[in-house]
Amino acid sequence: TGFQDALFFSWRYNEDGSPREDFVLNLPNYRNATVLVAGRNFGCGSSREHAPWALRDYGIRCVIAPSFADIFYNNCFQNSLLPIALLEEQVQQIMDKAKAEPGFRLNVDLEAQRIWDDSEEISLTFDIDPFRRHCLLNGLDDIGLTLQQEDKIGAYEARRRL
Repeated sequence: TGFQDALFFSWRYNEDGSPREDFVLNLPNYRNATVLVAGRNFGCGSSREHAPWALRDYGIRCVIAPSFADIFYNNCFQNSLLPIALLEEQVQQIMDKAKAEPGFRLNVDLEAQRIWDDSEEISLTFDIDPFRRHCLLNGLDDIGLTLQQEDKIGAYEARRRL
């Protein structure tokens, strides 16, 4: 916890620590965003879990981009962050509408695998691996999956001691 201030630090803040007025997440319309829409190869250079931690601590629950760096993409699922890959044209449509409409709101429904805006002008579906979808919907990471087998693990360990 506590990584939210590190999110895009050198882009969000001036050298004196004050917020940069021109950085998108510092603008009033985007300050409380829970969905981040980004360019291709998002997460490149972010091979540690600190990047998803910073996004989650900031309040981001979903990142939409045309593509993701592999390690970042996999780390998202271990940290309850939904990465959605859409066509570049679809991502650009969302960005253009968000810039043009103050108060623009994008909705993401993992269960229905659907993205839409309040006017339904944008209405998209997305694919996600069924196992990863199940884990996200049930709040399961690798540890949580293992703990689902706690009774069997305990029984094995008890037999092993004999």
